Amino acid sequence: MESTTSTPAQVKKNVYSVWALPPEELTPRLKKLMEGLRSEFGGPEFEPHVTVVGAISLTESDARDKFNKVCEELKAYNSSVEKVDTGSFFYQCVFLRLHPTPEVVEASAHCCGHFGYKNSTPYMPHLSLLYGDLTDEEKKTAQEKAYVLDENIGSLNFQISRLALYKTDTEDKSCKSWRRWLNASSNFDQPMPSS
Repeated sequence: MESTTSTPAQVKKNVYSVWALPPEELTPRLKKLMEGLRSEFGGPEFEPHVTVVGAISLTESDARDKFNKVCEELKAYNSSVEKVDTGSFFYQCVFLRLHPTPEVVEASAHCCGHFGYKNSTPYMPHLSLLYGDLTDEEKKTAQEKAYVLDENIGSLNFQISRLALYKTDTEDKSCKSWRRWLNASSNFDQPMPSS
């Protein structure tokens, strides 16, 4: 009798990110601002979010387990916008820079710790408004346009009480492959699959 030895199939990994989602009542306002900027400067459409854990490669089961664990321990926290700002790469083109309060920074550190994610730079909490490869002059114009479209956006305060686990292939600059995979809300203590 012949014995066969099978090797387990390589476990598929995907790239995931943990996003803090703004309150549902704020989302239409942010989407309108983002749409206004895209109509003039181009760029892909994406959901308003504050990245809590950047792109990390995990299996589905690892991602789900880590996300659920984070959500059991994390509580809602407040955030406030410091200003509309610009960055130096595609995914931080024009954004709302958030005050890096201990509450905001600790939420990211807590999540990153559970996910085993190491930031290559200090955490800079922000909510992106526009992704793109713009010149410095175009970014400055877009930054000014954000205030024209929503004059009070620079003084926004909101509570983060929803997290989402997204599949985010950062090679896909169209963001069309990005998908919300899991949600958690109500002080993060009730993780549930997204619909």
